[in-house]
Amino acid sequence: MNSIRQCLGAMALAATGLWVSVAAAAPAAPLSHLQILRVESPACGFEDVSDGRGQTRCDHGGGYIRVYVIEQGYGRGAVVTLDGAEVDGTRSPVCADARDKLGECPVSGAKVVGYLYVMDLSGARGGSFSFSNTSINVPGNTLSAELYIR
Repeated sequence: MNSIRQCLGAMALAATGLWVSVAAAAPAAPLSHLQILRVESPACGFEDVSDGRGQTRCDHGGGYIRVYVIEQGYGRGAVVTLDGAEVDGTRSPVCADARDKLGECPVSGAKVVGYLYVMDLSGARGGSFSFSNTSINVPGNTLSAELYIR
């Protein structure tokens, strides 16, 4: 009987400790910004598309196409397509320095403020690229960006 109480007491302390550490952490920032930054290919190198244009100026191709997208805040899970077909890629954390300039996260424990996605369109010759994500918390908004890749 005593060992059951001790076990329950230890579980309660562990649960309380977990609750306190979660409650002390800052809430996740809502998704607030989403932008297609650039398109990369052997035919064109890097093309900056961060001005919000609707299509690339260069005819990309040559074996691979990569699209770089940045988001600020936290989303539930990006939905990324090229001509309606899902696209694969990688996601890396983005941190803010003391002046709120975004960049790579230098060390663990740095303040993550969003993610940089590098989407791999290998084998594609271009098409309609779409990226969207929904905030994990209030206001639960969905942000999206589209680009026609020539």
